[in-house]
Amino acid sequence: MSRSPRSPGWSTLRLRLGGWLLLITFLLTGLGSVGANWSFTQILQTAEDRYGTLGPGRGRIEAWSQMLQGEVNAPEREQLNAVNRFFNQQLNFLDDTRIWRQTDYWATPVESLIKGAADCEDYALAKYFSLRHLGIPSEKLRITYVKALTQNQAHMVLTFYNSPTADPLVLDNLIGEVRPASQRKDLLPVYAFNAEGLYLPGANGGKRSSDSKKLSRWQDVLKKMQAEGFAVGDG
Repeated sequence: MSRSPRSPGWSTLRLRLGGWLLLITFLLTGLGSVGANWSFTQILQTAEDRYGTLGPGRGRIEAWSQMLQGEVNAPEREQLNAVNRFFNQQLNFLDDTRIWRQTDYWATPVESLIKGAADCEDYALAKYFSLRHLGIPSEKLRITYVKALTQNQAHMVLTFYNSPTADPLVLDNLIGEVRPASQRKDLLPVYAFNAEGLYLPGANGGKRSSDSKKLSRWQDVLKKMQAEGFAVGDG
C-alpha cells in the first residue's frame, strides 16, 4: 500500500495529533478507576465461575498480578518494557479463527491468559489496561490500527506518547523491543483510539469515520472486564 494523505506516516501522525478530530467522546465518569486496586483473588474466582477450570491459565494470571505489583513505582519506560515483555512472552500469536473460531474477537486480558494465545488486538488491549492500571494516563496511550507492510496485512499495536508532539513508542507483539515509531518503517498507521474516543488523521481536523464496529467491540471488552471483577471505568 502506498502512502497517501489518507494514510499518513508516523511523522504526520505526530505533527497532527493535537489536531485530530475527536470523533466519539465516551463518558469520562470513573475514568481514573482503572488505577484502582484489582483483587486478583476475586478475579481468579470469578474467572473460574465464568470460564471453568483455568488450568495453566491460573499461573499466567497470577504471574500477571505479580508483574503489575513489581512495576507499581517503576519509571514509565520501565513499565512499558515490562508490560510489553510479559505479554509477548506469555501469549502465543494466533489468529482469532484458531483461538475463538471467529473472524474478529476482542478478548480480555484474562481470556487471553487462560488461552495462552492472542491475536494482535488482544496484545494491545492487555498492554493498554495493564499500563492504565499502573497509572499511565489514557491520553498518553493509543491502541493503534496499522498496516504491517512486511506481512501486508492489518495489524494493531499500542503506542505511547510521552507528550502530544513526541515520537511515539510502539509496543508490538511482532518484535520484542519497544521502539520509537520513527524506527518502525514497516508499520503504516491508519487510526487510533483510547478511552476518550476514536481519532482519524487528516487536514483541518480529519474526517468522520463510519466504522462503529470497532467502538462497539471496545465497549464489549470493557463490559466483559467489569464482569470479570476489574475496575476499569471507561478505560
